[in-house]
Amino acid sequence: MPLDSDLLRTFLAIADSGSVTAGANRIGRSQSATSLQVKQLENVVGCSLFKRHGRGVALTREGERLLPVARQVTDVLDASLAELRGQQLSGRLRIGIRDDHERMALTKIIAAFAARHPDVELQVQCTLGTTFESALKSGSLDMAAFEVAKPAEGDEILRSDRLIWMRSRSRSFPEGAPLPVAVFDQDCWWRDAALSGLAAAGRRYRIVFTSEGTESVRAAVRAGIAAGLLNAAEDSTGLVPMEDLREDRASYLILRRSDAALGDLADAMADAIRKVFAGHSANRSATTPPLPVNSRNTVSK
Repeated sequence: MPLDSDLLRTFLAIADSGSVTAGANRIGRSQSATSLQVKQLENVVGCSLFKRHGRGVALTREGERLLPVARQVTDVLDASLAELRGQQLSGRLRIGIRDDHERMALTKIIAAFAARHPDVELQVQCTLGTTFESALKSGSLDMAAFEVAKPAEGDEILRSDRLIWMRSRSRSFPEGAPLPVAVFDQDCWWRDAALSGLAAAGRRYRIVFTSEGTESVRAAVRAGIAAGLLNAAEDSTGLVPMEDLREDRASYLILRRSDAALGDLADAMADAIRKVFAGHSANRSATTPPLPVNSRNTVSK
């Protein structure tokens, strides 16, 4: 029995999102129908492609071998279909993405987009995102995905979240002593929110760790070096909320376009990014242990 491209697309959706539930949401099928397709594909290739773990599924050795083949096959099919229909895109698109935990998700979809649309020139800027807003206004970027405290009119919200103060489960800090904190070393709203919140609470503090990336700040908090203002829905393994700092701020991952980013090319990339985060949001909801914070709602304009 030959390989079916539809089964390969289901395989890719699960592999990219990290769970059957998130993969099913991405391709618009039920979880049971998606699981059945995985079984069908495994029967064709004669081996298991996924193994379960605490937070979803991971590829087996055979799944890792099939992954690049599945991408190549589906990319060639998509590119050929677009060319035959006269829908091949061309032009240049300049994109900004955050250089942290979302980078891998975005670079995957950008790589797939480039394979399907080889005539499109993509220029990708990976930074913390503090310069994206000005770059979009000046026209040096066409679109960017980054975190903001409050979305602007026209922003598309990819995900909403809450920022809360966290510490390591194995480390507590005396209330009377200055609180060691981990913050960003860039002049950004997240750092300002942390420090202004501490000042408003009348809590003395000392900065003991700085980094440009959220993953580094989270690792410092998990190691017990400091407390930090972190996204509640990200990996909370080994972390607990601070009992004496109840501040709860909203945070939004948004997709913003420049005024000139119109037309089919920008729409196609926006749709590709939107689909990635639709799958990731479902995966996070299904696998992330809950913390005592307000419920999250993802809103799209």
